[in-house]
Amino acid sequence: MKTPVVLTAFGTTSKAVDTYDYMDKIIGERFPGHEIRWSYTSGMVRNIVKKKQQIELQSTKEVLTELEDNGYNQAVVQSLHVLCGTEFHRLINETKECRISTSIGLPLLSSPADYSALITGAGNTFSAHDKDEAVILVGHGTEHPVWSSYIALEYLLQKEYDLNIYVGVVEGENSCDRIVQAVKGKRIKSVLLVPFMIVAGVHFKEDLIGDSEDSWKGRFEREGIEVRAIDKGLGYYPFIVDIFIDHIKEALDAIPAGEAHK
Repeated sequence: MKTPVVLTAFGTTSKAVDTYDYMDKIIGERFPGHEIRWSYTSGMVRNIVKKKQQIELQSTKEVLTELEDNGYNQAVVQSLHVLCGTEFHRLINETKECRISTSIGLPLLSSPADYSALITGAGNTFSAHDKDEAVILVGHGTEHPVWSSYIALEYLLQKEYDLNIYVGVVEGENSCDRIVQAVKGKRIKSVLLVPFMIVAGVHFKEDLIGDSEDSWKGRFEREGIEVRAIDKGLGYYPFIVDIFIDHIKEALDAIPAGEAHK
């Protein structure tokens, strides 16, 4: 039996779950013969989906226990988180509670090569209409020390493209005000909001493009700045899925030769 791959996401309660279906199809095609399973790190998401949709989403521990019961002694657990933050470290701790051996695939931005691949892909994908439009990537945010990754990404994107491109977050740093003021200062007339999240779920619909004056859209429009938005999460872009695929390969390669079933 080839080593199974457990794709582990935070989860979503919205229709954006179809992003996971898209990723599942591509990853399944790239790893034929490997059983592909899904688990979700958010207990809140699992409970809401069970209550409202009568669908049982499994935790990583539950999936790994099933795989062990089915005769596997090794599994790759691929994190589908953006950063090595709080949810990722909870995932690591959860795998340690299981008897089955695991090889961990790292989150999206985990190495200089990941940043380079993302910056190249972003430049080819998220294009402003003209020099008077800013591109703004908006992530979830985190209180984990890895929060500085957002600042690093913004710096690298601006250095690479010398464009009006910014990276903000929904939670944590008050980056919306900072970016609104930067855009106003440059007399930019419009912005393109890009959800820097694997799925464009509740945060996208409420915090980014919601009707509230406190949404990112509302705050730009109050300043007379036109807003466009992309309604797809990162998981819908092949260059993003390719980064995760590279991490799965690395996790498979990290399994000792005598134990791997590649």
